[in-house]
Amino acid sequence: MKENEKILILDFYGQYNQLIARRVRECNVYSEIVPFSTSVEKIKEINPKGIIFTGGPSSVYEENAPMIDKEIFKLGIPILGICYGMQLISYILGGNVKKADKREYGTTEVDFNNASPLFAGFDNKNDCLMSHTDYVEVMPEGFSKIASTSHCPVAGMANDEKKIYGIQFHPEVNHTKNGIKIISNFLDICGCTRDWNMSSFVQESVKNLKEKIGDKKALCALSGGVDSSVSAVLLNKAIGKNLTCIFVDHGLLRKNEGDEVEKVFREQYDINLIRVNAKDRFLSKLAGVTDPETKRKIIGEEFIRVFEEEAKKIGKVDYLVQGTIYPDVIESGAKGKGQTIKSHHNVGGLPDYVDFEEIIEPLRDLFKDEVRKTGLELGIPENLVYRQPFPGPGLAIRIIGDITEEKLDILKEADYIFREEIAKSKLDRTLNQYFAVLTNLKSVGVMGDRKNL
Repeated sequence: MKENEKILILDFYGQYNQLIARRVRECNVYSEIVPFSTSVEKIKEINPKGIIFTGGPSSVYEENAPMIDKEIFKLGIPILGICYGMQLISYILGGNVKKADKREYGTTEVDFNNASPLFAGFDNKNDCLMSHTDYVEVMPEGFSKIASTSHCPVAGMANDEKKIYGIQFHPEVNHTKNGIKIISNFLDICGCTRDWNMSSFVQESVKNLKEKIGDKKALCALSGGVDSSVSAVLLNKAIGKNLTCIFVDHGLLRKNEGDEVEKVFREQYDINLIRVNAKDRFLSKLAGVTDPETKRKIIGEEFIRVFEEEAKKIGKVDYLVQGTIYPDVIESGAKGKGQTIKSHHNVGGLPDYVDFEEIIEPLRDLFKDEVRKTGLELGIPENLVYRQPFPGPGLAIRIIGDITEEKLDILKEADYIFREEIAKSKLDRTLNQYFAVLTNLKSVGVMGDRKNL
């Protein structure tokens, strides 16, 4: 990723903020979401190629409505405002925003001026998703109308000289036909070279990790899940045997999963791996427990205890590796260096006493699909890269009632057969989660959900 090849997305509490960032990245340009309150000085420091204002639920006339410093428009950086972002541009630059008599929501036919560089390659009419109550009644000085609907006289506006654009609809959603083309056109206006991809990410990450860690030691809690696996392989590529991975097998994994994880990381990557087979220990703690939340707490606490014991044997390490990904960062509300250790697959935090200097989060700038692409780039087998999300408490919370070794064996077999049949039917890439559940009647049920595409 070249220096400054970045699109900054100012978040005004929009429900599609992450989707906007993903669409930009799909166009091979790195994007980053920051709060709307980010100072102009900070934006200057970041020096992005372009800025996108997201939509949001507010009205510009509300008390405490999210606002920005007018100086942002003097930076000479191209700006695209979406929905509330467009209204905000108009309001701050002297236009007029008005409350509509009727909210416009849903797929709406929009009339385009396709002479505008923002709509280059478009037909005169296009279906777009509208979701707004306020609208721009009067544009600021220097702006021209580039789109409209039957209920919204200004559905798009442009100041080509200053490269400031506003659209009332949402180009980032699938309901807007060719919406990604609008985002792509904006990236052209920004002069982006579009050279950000997983290959360059891997190369740059390995280089930076080598420089940062050098000959020091790093420790990673490896679950075998996508995030921790990709983090481990990336670190291994950078620092080799200076990385130690601890894989706690609590006996609650799916059929053959522990052996598969160990085989990949020992044979394919020759990673310094410590596997702790602790099934008996966990089953002993869970004996007679039927409440799902109590199960979670017991498993989380015991995981921490096992990790502590193994970490003590290693002694001092300089870095602790986390599989934090970008949605975790966004949801935490902070883009800065992590100060707390992320919960391990929802089973509880890793021990805060472990003797390390700093946390390494090599995937903190990636979305989940990008993590998977990185895994494939690193040569991790597809069956591991596309492994289903799996809760830390594992099969324990998919058994209704108390847990016994016999029940675990039954559920492992049932779940294995079910997942195998889903894979044979080619549905495994379109379903997010699918799994068997063992009831207290020892019958097997099936639950699942559709992937949000």
